[in-house]
Amino acid sequence: MNIKLIRYGLWAVVAALCLFLTAVYGFGTLKPGSSGVAQELGAPFSLVDQDGKPITEKALVGHPSVLFFGFTHCPDVCPTTLYELSGLLKKLGDEGKDLRAFFITVDPERDTPDIMKAYTGNFTDRITGITGDPAEIAKLIKGWKVYARKVPLEDGGYTMDHTASVFLLDRDGRFKGTIAYRENSDAALEKLKRLVAG
Repeated sequence: MNIKLIRYGLWAVVAALCLFLTAVYGFGTLKPGSSGVAQELGAPFSLVDQDGKPITEKALVGHPSVLFFGFTHCPDVCPTTLYELSGLLKKLGDEGKDLRAFFITVDPERDTPDIMKAYTGNFTDRITGITGDPAEIAKLIKGWKVYARKVPLEDGGYTMDHTASVFLLDRDGRFKGTIAYRENSDAALEKLKRLVAG
């Protein structure tokens, strides 16, 4: 058999496999109701909200929700995302009255309930901060397949490197997609409208 034909055939298989993996695991490409690993995101948790009240995964059921993982000492990604999210919630108006928004810390060592409440209050009262036991936070981060890593600084302190996407959940608490960091506001708003329409 012609070696050149075999080589072309192998490249075709590799290309097809790459296209398949991109379709299944690609960033924000899973369609609602489609199968795939991303549909299995989530984990049970027992944490506290910004008022110090217990909160579990049950808070993500019964209404559409958005989740954003970050931290209050974040220099750019978190304040930018929360500012944009607060603007989107405002644009939704009554259409998004049932939508819940949660800001989950990846830095529970510093982000107490009081600090979370003061921080989210800088943007809107529609976003609820969630913090708690570091082990529980770690379990939640793992369940949502969020990247979060402590990065030491030269002054002896640290910052956090983390996933910058906003997760979209339907009324049953199931993952439905993401809003990328600095995504076009019109596109992001359309995603939220589809989410709340259910």
